[in-house]
Amino acid sequence: MCVFCDIISGNIPSSKVYEDDDVLAILDLSQTTRGHTLVMPKKHYENFLEMPNDEYMNLMGKAQLITDKVVKNLKAKGCNILINTNEIAGQTIMHTHVHIIPRYGVKDTIIFKFTENKYDLDSIAKEINSQD
Repeated sequence: MCVFCDIISGNIPSSKVYEDDDVLAILDLSQTTRGHTLVMPKKHYENFLEMPNDEYMNLMGKAQLITDKVVKNLKAKGCNILINTNEIAGQTIMHTHVHIIPRYGVKDTIIFKFTENKYDLDSIAKEINSQD
C-alpha cells in the first residue's frame, strides 16, 4: 500500500485541511512554504493521467476551493499549483496529488525558473497532435 493510501485509511496520522467522500487534503510534512498543502483523491491513481476526467475535475475543483481558503486565511500573496507526473518530474509518491504552495514574497524557499529556448514551436505542436 502507498503512504498516501495509508494516510487516507487512517493508518498514518496527518494534519487534515479538508476531507469528503472522494478527496483528502493534508499539510505537506516538508512545508516548502507555510501552508503547503497536498490534495489527493481517496481512490488510488498513480498519477493524474490515469484518472477518469470526472474524478480529475472533482479533484481540481476541491483544490481550487482549498487554495482560496489557504490564500485568504494565511494571507498569502498568491500560490503555485503543482502536479508532478512521474519520477523524472519530481513525483516521489506514486499517488496522484496536487501541491498548493502559498507564496508570501520573493524570498520564499521555492523557485521556478523559466528559460528561453529556440525550439520550432509549430513542429512541436504538430508532433504533440500527431498521435490523435
